[in-house]
Amino acid sequence: MARGLNLFLALGALPLLCGWSHAAVAQLADPTRPALSPAQAADAPADLAPAASGLQSVILRKGGKPAALINGEVVELGGKVGEAKLVKVSEDAVVLKGPAGEETLRLIPAAEKKVVKVGAGNTAKKAKGAEK
Repeated sequence: MARGLNLFLALGALPLLCGWSHAAVAQLADPTRPALSPAQAADAPADLAPAASGLQSVILRKGGKPAALINGEVVELGGKVGEAKLVKVSEDAVVLKGPAGEETLRLIPAAEKKVVKVGAGNTAKKAKGAEK
């Protein structure tokens, strides 16, 4: 029992030893928490209201207008986001056209396709290695 109590106390002190306070841990955002509606966000304390984060979701409807969730608001194709108009909706991105030109918003901004060329250069290296 003493061993269990020592382990419990050690784990309880772990956040303090790592420099975490209970208040700091309590302020971490829950990634599984559903997004607040615009009305809820207006009434929520500032620490719970989500920051504007661009494209959050794409809505492709069968037989209906495609739409996108941008900065917490549903915008249908042809609708406005500030001064810009939603002109294109695809599975992973949307295009806004405004006074400053076209802007593409992606669901996952860091995801980019890269083409890897496999050609004669790679096979020549393999052939040289095989000769040795």
